[in-house]
Amino acid sequence: MTQRWRLAHKRVWERVAIALAMVVWVNVAHADFERFAGSYEGAAEVTAADGTKIPRDMSVEIKATKDNGFVVNWTSVTTRTDGRRKEKSYSVEFVPSGRPAVFAAAQQRNVFGHQVQLDPMKGEPYVWARLIGDTMTVYSLFVAEDGGYSLQQYDRTLADGGLQLRFQTVQDGIIARAVETFLTKVD
Repeated sequence: MTQRWRLAHKRVWERVAIALAMVVWVNVAHADFERFAGSYEGAAEVTAADGTKIPRDMSVEIKATKDNGFVVNWTSVTTRTDGRRKEKSYSVEFVPSGRPAVFAAAQQRNVFGHQVQLDPMKGEPYVWARLIGDTMTVYSLFVAEDGGYSLQQYDRTLADGGLQLRFQTVQDGIIARAVETFLTKVD
């Protein structure tokens, strides 16, 4: 065997090992978020700036997608003291980022048809997710006109019978709002 042949042979095996590692990583990451799959519902009381308690119904659905990613759909319904209801719904698809346990939001298509992130410098949210143990965290970063920021963080932790939800908004380093509640698995 020549030195050149040995080097070529070694490179082939290195590439095979890398490819196998990628397959294992994708399958492990997929298995991790599969544990969160399902529909969940719950309610919480949110404290307004004036100290009043506002009831809020919450639901989330997490499901796998065909591209080794997942989608998170969530809804929040606020009931005002006068009986008016305000509903907000969001849906974000996440795809592997190339880093273990970190997923990029695929919120729009570029000119080549690939899913890409939104641009926070244009007032759009920059969204990503990570899986650490039993917690799936979704982050949403907004950059204000004056350069300040608002960061929303949704921690959804697996618990017996559902998910423990912790949500907070941090504006320029100060926690502006925080909510904790239990979401019961309904399917």
